[in-house]
Amino acid sequence: MNFLFHLYLSGDDPELLTGNFMGDFVKGRVGEGYPPGIASGILLHRRIDSFAQQQLYFRRSYGRIAPQYRMWRGIFVDLFYDHFLSAGWEEWTDEPLASYLARVRKMVEGHRTWLPERLQGLLPVIFEELLPSYCEIEGIGLALERMSRRVTRDNPLAGGERELRRNYSGLRDDFRCFLPAVREFVADFRGAGAAPT
Repeated sequence: MNFLFHLYLSGDDPELLTGNFMGDFVKGRVGEGYPPGIASGILLHRRIDSFAQQQLYFRRSYGRIAPQYRMWRGIFVDLFYDHFLSAGWEEWTDEPLASYLARVRKMVEGHRTWLPERLQGLLPVIFEELLPSYCEIEGIGLALERMSRRVTRDNPLAGGERELRRNYSGLRDDFRCFLPAVREFVADFRGAGAAPT
C-alpha cells in the first residue's frame, strides 16, 4: 500500500529495502527462510507499522478521516502519506523521484526470487503506474479504486481521495511532523541491529 514510504525509510541496503518493500505480503513468523537482511527488512516494515499506529501525528491524521470509514482509515492515511512524500519529494532528498524509483526498482528486481509470487507480478504496476502517480490526488484515487476491486468484501475505498482533499492542509502538517519521528525510529532500529522474530 504505502510502498514509497517504506522504500524511502529503508536507506540504501538492497536486502533491507527489499524486505521492507515486501512486508505487507509476508504473514506470520519470518523464521530462517530468508537472508538476514531481507528478514530484517520484513521486521522493520512491521515495526514501522506498529510505531505509526501509536504515534501522535499518525493518530491525529487517522482522527481527521470521517468515522464512517472505520477500520479503513489507516489505509487512507498510509496512502495519503505516500502522496505527501511524493508531492514534496524535493523537501526530503536531493535525488529526483524518477531516478530514485529506477534505482530502487533495480535493487528489488535483484532480489526478485525472494518476493512473494503475487508481488512479483505487481512490480510493473507499482513502479510504472502507481508510485509515479502518487504526487497527484487523482493518482491516490486510482490506487484506492484499484484496491477496492481487489478486496473481496464490500468496502468504501473507492472515492476515499475525497478525504484527502477535505483535510489536505491538516494531513500534510501531520505528515511533516511524523516523518522526522519515524526516521529517528528507523535509525534506532538499524543501529540496534534488531534480529527477526
